[in-house]
Amino acid sequence: MHIGAVYIRVSTDKQEELSPDAQRRLLLDYAKKNSIIIPAEHIYIENGISGRKADKRPQFQKMISIAKSKEHPFDIILVWKYSRFARNQEESIVYKSLLKKNNIDVISISEPLIDGPFGSLIERIIEWMDEYYSIRLSGEVMRGMTEKALRGGYQAIAPLGYDTIKGDIPVVNKEQAKIIQYIFEQYVNYGLDKTTIARNLNEQGYKTLRGNNFEKRTIDYILENPFYIGKIRWNKSVHGSRSLKDENEIITAEGQHEPIIRIETFNKAVERSKAEYAPKLRKGIGYSKHWLCGLLKCNICGSNLVYYKDSRNKSGTGNFQCYKYAHGLHKESSAISELKAVDAVLKIIKKMIDTQEVYFVYISPAVASQTNKLEKYKSDLSKLAMKEQRIKAAYEDGIDTLQEYKDNKLRLQKERSELETKIAQYNTSKLDKEIDLKPIILKKCESVYDILISDLDNEVKTASIRSVCSKIIFDKEHFDFKMFFYIKNPLK
Repeated sequence: MHIGAVYIRVSTDKQEELSPDAQRRLLLDYAKKNSIIIPAEHIYIENGISGRKADKRPQFQKMISIAKSKEHPFDIILVWKYSRFARNQEESIVYKSLLKKNNIDVISISEPLIDGPFGSLIERIIEWMDEYYSIRLSGEVMRGMTEKALRGGYQAIAPLGYDTIKGDIPVVNKEQAKIIQYIFEQYVNYGLDKTTIARNLNEQGYKTLRGNNFEKRTIDYILENPFYIGKIRWNKSVHGSRSLKDENEIITAEGQHEPIIRIETFNKAVERSKAEYAPKLRKGIGYSKHWLCGLLKCNICGSNLVYYKDSRNKSGTGNFQCYKYAHGLHKESSAISELKAVDAVLKIIKKMIDTQEVYFVYISPAVASQTNKLEKYKSDLSKLAMKEQRIKAAYEDGIDTLQEYKDNKLRLQKERSELETKIAQYNTSKLDKEIDLKPIILKKCESVYDILISDLDNEVKTASIRSVCSKIIFDKEHFDFKMFFYIKNPLK
């Protein structure tokens, strides 16, 4: 008896292929004839997804992840064709090798192979032909879409401000168009920045086309989208990413839809946006603008306070502001100057040292070890449910007798009882002895304080503060700082 999984994929390509239901029926028929049990939870179906990239197929990745688990619940994967498993031979070899190590075979029910090395050769030839077909088809689709874009054809969902009508020209959505006009008016005529515009729209209850809040990048996209002046833009970014293509690869053509924005207004918005653009420089690993970066948190939303410098500040120091506020995602500011933040944090540490009072968290190696065991017991317990379903399926399909089913059921019940007992013991046991760590963390804090007030570089200060502090929550309204201290490896 074998336990198997079924993988079904129907791609977006315009090709004649079996529907998901037809593939499922044929695969389950094959399994039944060959004494392979297919549990319902191991039928993985992907609709309308290209097979060129395995990492873009969530059901495939889920199946592989389960197959790699310590007690993989199946030893065969059935597919209609090898091209449904992968159309890239390199990926196919990688995943099949990985499965082989776990003693899992991939079987194409419509492409039977003979045993031995010659069968493996035929399998590789089939996969190579599938990949070649996929590459050719992709190129043909790309050429067709390019030609359509050059003719002013529509091949994507219209942006906010328009209603998409299948097979026809997008029409202006009057209510949404008011949002677009408001954005351009505030940016071009009133000089508001993109973040403020996003925040204003969110406060008024407006949403993006996908029902999300507006952010700075949403406003960016709208202000530079030529669709609003009656044009069509296609092939702007690399497929599956936000990376932009070269200008000569981007296609812009005259559309047939009604413009919402005057071309003069659009050009002014683009000019201002270009003038404000500042390219980001890559930072090395471990780089931090300030030693408080990543520690300071907004008490409203929990986001990091980001550090920035204002050229108008003659002192050369910077400020901290909530990341979400800076992107227009909530209206309350959590801004604080660098000088005030540093002064407040240093005072807290100094007071703690002077008063010898400190509150901290400590998780000992013993606790960590026992916690890991507890998690393993819980994981084993959850796997028992799957085993119970499998033995029941084996009995219902006539593979196991009633006596075999009873014996297996009793065995699993005994395992469940033992695991539940172990979990109960861990939950009620005392995990660690009392250890007086207060003097140790106070000594560490003294060392940290000395480093923070010194002229040592930012990297050293960052490592130092993070060795004792996990986060600092800032409440702007009450000008309150809550520092969370911890200690680990106390003997170091």
